[in-house]
Amino acid sequence: MKFNKWTLALAGAGVVSLASAARAEEAQMSQVLTAVSSTTLSGYVDTSAIWKFGTGNRNKSVPGGANTALPGRAFDGVGKLDGFNLNVASLTIEKPLSEDQWAAGYGVQLLLGPDAVGYNVSYSSTTAIGSGDLGVKQAYVALRMPIGNGIDWKIGTFNTIIGYESFESYLNPNYSRSFGWQLEPTQHTGLLATYKVTDAVSFSAGIANTWAAGINQRSPRAESHKAYMASVTITAPESMGFLKGSAWYAGVVDGFAGNATSTGAGNKDTASVYMGGTLATPVEGLSVGGAFDYRFNGQQAVQVGGASLTPGSNWAYAIAGYGSYQASEKWKLSGALTTPPGRTAPGSTQARPVLTSRTCWAAPRSPPITRSGPT
Repeated sequence: MKFNKWTLALAGAGVVSLASAARAEEAQMSQVLTAVSSTTLSGYVDTSAIWKFGTGNRNKSVPGGANTALPGRAFDGVGKLDGFNLNVASLTIEKPLSEDQWAAGYGVQLLLGPDAVGYNVSYSSTTAIGSGDLGVKQAYVALRMPIGNGIDWKIGTFNTIIGYESFESYLNPNYSRSFGWQLEPTQHTGLLATYKVTDAVSFSAGIANTWAAGINQRSPRAESHKAYMASVTITAPESMGFLKGSAWYAGVVDGFAGNATSTGAGNKDTASVYMGGTLATPVEGLSVGGAFDYRFNGQQAVQVGGASLTPGSNWAYAIAGYGSYQASEKWKLSGALTTPPGRTAPGSTQARPVLTSRTCWAAPRSPPITRSGPT
């Protein structure tokens, strides 16, 4: 063990012994290692190769090219066709809550790359919102209070509580995301509480600055105007046989969605209602799922599929079905069928579904690399 010159000088003068100094330094190092031993570092890199057959050498960068429009797509639009892509890289640092009655932790997830643009670093940034290749997806402090079975809190920026699909493509049964995913919020800055009633039932409720993504974003209305959210999760217990592990979800998020005006119709809230679930089947490895998304009011509610309708008087919905089969330990076969966002304009009585999407893909299941403890 190395000692600094002051420790050696004190030892030479007989003030301290090298043995006691070594024990003191070991104790300090032990405290540091204990503090970081429960911290995990994980991440992933998401890449893709996408070809739109039949377009030859024409692409979106060429005036009049064939790939000038591809409505209803998320993360695989015209900018990623006919070539190889770096989508996003993610880095997560987390200290999960322990099993103690009183517990504290934190989580930070950073995104780097083209797909990070939807997670703007800061609402007050001098650059355009969501324009950069660096985004903060989550950054929160986690706490547990011993009330009942224990209430878990998150304060900071966290993922939205509704939706069947995830930003992380490897967690989804379809790569491109459904129309419903595009109707949902992505992240919130606020306070979220989760309470587990039993192993089968849990509730979440929270308050945030806005419905829309944007760290530290504010509504232009009264300072008390916030977004509110709630959800319930029901999981089938072991006693339900082959249905065990099946889960059903329902949730709602209501709040300001980025309207620029502080008066008039453009200032109405946007509300999202979600219901979905995953159902196990008697066939080992086979599961099916479904999701329904409904979003109404607010300027943001009518931008799916390029629609340009009057803010504050519109709605949109989408329905999706999913199927996944775990063919082996490393391979999963998945498929999805999604309806378009039905929508209507003020004064119109006709909903206009415009597009149906079918996707099918096979993927090796390789989880993100995780390291625990000092790095």
